[in-house]
Amino acid sequence: MTAIPRLSIAPLRMTLGVVSMLALLAGCEGPLDYDLRGQFGGFNTTAAAQGATKTPPRPDARGLITYPSYQVAVAERGDTLASLSTRIGLPAAEVARFNGMEPGDSLRKGEVIALPRRAPDSAVASSSGTTNPGSIDIASLAGSAIENAPATSPNPGSVTTTEIQPTPQAKPVVVQTGPEPVRHKVERGETAYTISRLYQVPVRSLAEWNGLGSDFSIREGQYLMIPLKDQKVAPSLPRDSGDVTAPGQGSSIPTPPSASKPLPEENLAPASVAVKDLPSVSVPEPSRKAEAPMSYPVQGKIVKTYSKGRNDGIDISAASGAAVKAAETGTVAAITKDSQNTPIIVIRHDPQLLTIYSGVDEINVSKGQKVRRGETIAALPASNKPVLHFEVRNGYDSLDPLDYLN
Repeated sequence: MTAIPRLSIAPLRMTLGVVSMLALLAGCEGPLDYDLRGQFGGFNTTAAAQGATKTPPRPDARGLITYPSYQVAVAERGDTLASLSTRIGLPAAEVARFNGMEPGDSLRKGEVIALPRRAPDSAVASSSGTTNPGSIDIASLAGSAIENAPATSPNPGSVTTTEIQPTPQAKPVVVQTGPEPVRHKVERGETAYTISRLYQVPVRSLAEWNGLGSDFSIREGQYLMIPLKDQKVAPSLPRDSGDVTAPGQGSSIPTPPSASKPLPEENLAPASVAVKDLPSVSVPEPSRKAEAPMSYPVQGKIVKTYSKGRNDGIDISAASGAAVKAAETGTVAAITKDSQNTPIIVIRHDPQLLTIYSGVDEINVSKGQKVRRGETIAALPASNKPVLHFEVRNGYDSLDPLDYLN
């Protein structure tokens, strides 16, 4: 009698499971959620990305959306990166390089393109051949401070020191009010889903704010605006017709054990130490004079060093409430805030050289005020382990602050 081979049940179950999963994926509408945000099986991380967001702002006539620290452009139907750059008045090669694209790349209608610097107020240059660039991030804020602050040097070099009059056709740029959206630069391996979970915003809001396609695809080096949360005040609960008591009212408070018996008195007098027992300390003469171009803005520990393009300054950890001082004599060129409402101070020292102080609190200077080297301009916030971000810039270019502090 021939033996009948026994079938293996486990591979059959696995095959049926794979086929069922493929059929389920084929029937899904919309892009696949690789982070399992949708109702797929029993695992669900939807709560991490829930939360209402605000409606994205509308661009102006040229397609620009302007914030205090940066600017983006919104593509129209049939746009290429080159045609968009021409419309806003910036070189196509510069915009393409900043976004990791080519000038001839086609754009979707509504696609948001980050700008390397602020576009001129008018796409057509004035009769003098100059435009009035503004600010993007801290770098452009520094450049704006150079061009808009009054000149203090008799030889300003290539910087225009006279007041620039706008052309009659140029309309003032409308700067968005309220909080400023965070900009996220896409790293290799990131998806729209991972970024939405990182900032806890719906992925569809992320796509709407940045003009992403229906597949939510993003590219390495792309800048994304993170949607602002719509923080609405919860409606007040209706009160009962009866009396309302304050929390804790009517509860008995037990007497703490320390109050039942006083603690014994302690002798806090300092111990007597003979003078002969004290160590002798000799302070050597300084090895060099204080000839550094700048002084440290705060006394603390450097926790993050300069890395061009990644960290354009140094981060100094200091005590809570420590005084922040001007690194060199100059004029306060700008005072603004970042997307987290953290104040930023820019001090202009000559037509090109500026210092930037971010993460400060209790600012006691104003725009246009002259400050001296070592003069207190602000303080670190009263928080746990506050950090001052300090930059030195030559126009738009960042420099290593340690070359000026050492």
